[in-house]
Amino acid sequence: MGLTSQSLEYTVIVVALACVAATVWLWPRLSRQGVRPILGRLGAIVLTQISIVCALALAVNSSFEFYGNWDELLGNNEEAPASVSQGGGAYAAVGNMNGGLVQPAGPQGLDRVSGLPQGTPDKVGKVESVRFIGRRSRAINPGFVYLPPQYFQPQFRRQRFPVMVVISGYPGGIMNLAQHLQVPQNAGKLIAQGKMQPTVLVMVRPTIAPPRDTECVDVPGGPQAETFFTKDLPDALKSAYRVGRDPSAWGAFGYSSGGTCSLQLAMRNPKVYTSAVSLSGDFAIKDDLTTGSLFGSGEAGARREREHDLLWRLKHLPAPQVSALVASSRKGEQGYGDTMKFIRAAKAPMMVDSIILPQGSHQFTTWRREVAPALEWQSRQLTFPQDTEAVPPPKPEPKPKPGAGPAKESGRG
Repeated sequence: MGLTSQSLEYTVIVVALACVAATVWLWPRLSRQGVRPILGRLGAIVLTQISIVCALALAVNSSFEFYGNWDELLGNNEEAPASVSQGGGAYAAVGNMNGGLVQPAGPQGLDRVSGLPQGTPDKVGKVESVRFIGRRSRAINPGFVYLPPQYFQPQFRRQRFPVMVVISGYPGGIMNLAQHLQVPQNAGKLIAQGKMQPTVLVMVRPTIAPPRDTECVDVPGGPQAETFFTKDLPDALKSAYRVGRDPSAWGAFGYSSGGTCSLQLAMRNPKVYTSAVSLSGDFAIKDDLTTGSLFGSGEAGARREREHDLLWRLKHLPAPQVSALVASSRKGEQGYGDTMKFIRAAKAPMMVDSIILPQGSHQFTTWRREVAPALEWQSRQLTFPQDTEAVPPPKPEPKPKPGAGPAKESGRG
């Protein structure tokens, strides 16, 4: 059974309840004096506590996707395989898999999400469950990829598509993007209504070293999260899917910590991402208990931390040529004040738009109100790539054998 499968979660819950019931039932017999009754009571307590903790841990992991599979939990994914052949099945990825940078994966919880495309891909699109292999960062990150119907239609067979890299919050995982924020479902509806251009959406989590919160930062001597998002992930997508090569076709999109990452990625790497959407994101990255030391110590660490403060960047560095959408609420969100400071600090050639709700809070109820207009907004920022996949060269016609005369026409004369 998979680590995030419902069958495993329900089985462990049943075992935990059975342990509690057995402890209650047997306790009168274990209440006597002596070595064996004492050991029995200790054993019952330990087994009951372990089963309850395991049930709670599986439920939390299933919700927040700290670990997507057993190999991640056990640390068996340190080395990336050299190459992967394209597999079959409901969750197999399409495209060129020879580079091994995108691997087909199991459902990763996708089978529990409602409202996903049902039908032929050229009519409704498709959501794939994959793993991304980072050649430079050595990271292996789970993801979902939404491919619009046009991706499979004959008239677009050579066309490359714009890309949105959609990043979840922390400690949430990719399941939250599909289940709670309903990113692929919203994108499918908007594309069908003509409110959004056909776009490939790539759903990933912000951390590349769970359970540590890496905040899309290259940690000195540690996880290289920024490298993963700005080099490894684009390389992987370009190797497996027909996506645009020019930065004008690439945007970052996220909520909470994912929104923080989106702004950081675009403003620090405008030659990779030219637009960013941040729903309730922060504008500076600070160390805390979940991050550990992200920047290192001394003057070099202080400099790296300053460079990840976006308000500081706007004041002391030239503004990047990117567009950004920030969202917050006047009442209920602590980041409203910083959001307004960021909007006022923006200067050309950077462009900043906003969604400001009268009231909201840091939760999916708020973000679900913002996700559809935010997808529409970012779609307008991205250019549909004019470049296309090369036409494969025609196969040479077989040469006639020496001495063979011209082929005779068949049929009646």
